[in-house]
Amino acid sequence: MINLATPDIGDAERERVQAVLDSGQLADGPQVRKFETEFATHCEVSHAVATANGTTALHAALKGLGIGSGDCVLTTPFSFIASANAVRLAGAEPIFADIDPTTYTLDPNSVEQAIAAHDGAVDAIIAVHLYGLPADMTRLRKIADEHDIPLVEDAAQAHGAAVDGEPVGSLGDVACFSFYPTKNMTTGEGGMVVTDDPVVAARTERFVNHGRGDEGYTDVGHNFRMTSIAAAIGLAQLECLPEYVATRREYAAILTDALSATDLTTPVEPSDRRHAYNQYTVRCQDRDGLIDQLTAHDIGHGVYYPTPINEQEAYSGVTADTPEAKRAAAEVCSLPVHPALDQRDIERVAEVVQTYG
Repeated sequence: MINLATPDIGDAERERVQAVLDSGQLADGPQVRKFETEFATHCEVSHAVATANGTTALHAALKGLGIGSGDCVLTTPFSFIASANAVRLAGAEPIFADIDPTTYTLDPNSVEQAIAAHDGAVDAIIAVHLYGLPADMTRLRKIADEHDIPLVEDAAQAHGAAVDGEPVGSLGDVACFSFYPTKNMTTGEGGMVVTDDPVVAARTERFVNHGRGDEGYTDVGHNFRMTSIAAAIGLAQLECLPEYVATRREYAAILTDALSATDLTTPVEPSDRRHAYNQYTVRCQDRDGLIDQLTAHDIGHGVYYPTPINEQEAYSGVTADTPEAKRAAAEVCSLPVHPALDQRDIERVAEVVQTYG
């Protein structure tokens, strides 16, 4: 069986976790602070706040920006539902713009139309770097600045991606990462908020720690803290991240070359962006046929995401005109490219998909 995702956990992770276990300080502690510092350096920003998972990172980042009741946050309907759930959890309401059909990320033209349709009453934008490909941050940054709207990066799938050589995490006012086991690096469960804004960082730090600041409990917050065990794993994984992403990109290139003669639409990488390939996602008219072929040959696969968020029952009251998201949801399928595979595995995936195509 060739799995769609397999976390790479080795001796370095085990040794770091054992050191934490031996120390007896299992909850938030020095290892978390060290991980925050090193991850901030990786993202080329001044501040990082570790959290329990990617959803809490999004929630905390919005609270750090001061988003709350009565606010509206514009985002994509073609993402994991946490992108919108975090908006609701912060007390705000989501607005959905459509996606670019070639990149699957927010279409800046649709964003401008959505802002105009809501008479400019948009208080933040969440751009999701889907499958590891950064959104069009150059245009989205310009739109956000023109309307004086904070720009949030949902970089849950994009560790190691970049725009014009600048790492994701440094492109918005605040950015959020997930360290779930299927991501480009993992802590088991975990998240991170990164920013250059000291005010946003301080608010976020308080929110994830029961609202506690230097002067006591000045706000109402949650316990969204990361454990030292998770941070220990993250420190080891962060050292391997460049190699992990390089391998994903190598495998993606093999697949793209091998599938070029098929009827499948393979991923794009605009000239200004570096794709980190958390998922290698193809598009086809007969997705069920492709899935049957992959299943018959024990090739892992996934559909991310089969239903746009605005069509989920939880968001049934939200009106959105997003035909490209709906079309993509019916046609996409993701194939394995993770670094636990070897080149023979990737060639096997290509062979099976070529037979279908």
